[in-house]
Amino acid sequence: MEEKKLLEIKNLVIQYEVNKVIVEAVNGLDLEVGEGECVGLVGETGAGKTTTALSIMGLIPDPPGRIVSGSIKYQGEELIGAKEKRMRQIRGREISMIFQDPMTSLNPVLKVGDQIMEVILLHEKLSKADATRKAQEMLEMVGIPANRYEEYPHQFSGGMKQRVMIACALACNPHLLIADEPTTALDVTIQAQVLELIAGLKENFNTAMLLITHDLGVVAEVCDRVAVMYAGSIVERGTIRDVYKNTLHPYTEGLFGSLPNLDEDTDRLKPIAGMMPDPSDLPKGCAFSPRCPKATDRCREERPQAAEATPGHFVACFHAAGED
Repeated sequence: MEEKKLLEIKNLVIQYEVNKVIVEAVNGLDLEVGEGECVGLVGETGAGKTTTALSIMGLIPDPPGRIVSGSIKYQGEELIGAKEKRMRQIRGREISMIFQDPMTSLNPVLKVGDQIMEVILLHEKLSKADATRKAQEMLEMVGIPANRYEEYPHQFSGGMKQRVMIACALACNPHLLIADEPTTALDVTIQAQVLELIAGLKENFNTAMLLITHDLGVVAEVCDRVAVMYAGSIVERGTIRDVYKNTLHPYTEGLFGSLPNLDEDTDRLKPIAGMMPDPSDLPKGCAFSPRCPKATDRCREERPQAAEATPGHFVACFHAAGED
């Protein structure tokens, strides 16, 4: 029996126009999330990960951004072009997002409990008293005492603010949770607590997740599948075992090569040479070709399409696909 796809993105293209310059933020992206599955979206800063997440939520600022082409389907329903009223129904109730910076995502002049209650009242037919009780339960669920309901965001640490954000996102038990770098700017101990909380959601509520991060260790700990993103495109995707044990794309190899290995005695790490290309001036062929040690003339002239190297393991590289 084929796994049911909760979220299906096909050939998504998103551009921004700034001072008459076209910025190619997302370029022909394909991505799927199954029911109850956690998919990691990995890549350097500027790869287009957050833009992809905002497009799913219908939050691309227009202008300057616009979805040029492609499809985003949630449970078979096309979200691109959906009316704003419908998107407001989906946000929070069906799909929730934990934004990257909890410091700026919470309203500083509203009590944290009221911010959770607001989400509940928006989507559920409850009295204010019942919504307040449910908001207190959500605080308890993420490890914050209910008696802190009346406190303001500035009274919470960074890790606690992130927990409040998770409580807001889960208040209406969404089917899909998008977590955009949920552990950024948190110390290691708090990171571990937040990751344990996120892993518990999947286990206890069967919540599907799209986890956006640049941390391959986090992905290995939490996710079922991983998609590696570079310059607005997915260059490799598959199960954790496929991508980590049978790495095919030179960029993915570079990411793993730049990580410290406790089993090896080395003086220096091996960074990937060069920089991410300017999205307003992408190379003609493969976007990674200027940094790739295996690049050929074909790579510089022609953009590779994702091909299935082994069942469920896709890679966009002429060399990995055996086409060179």
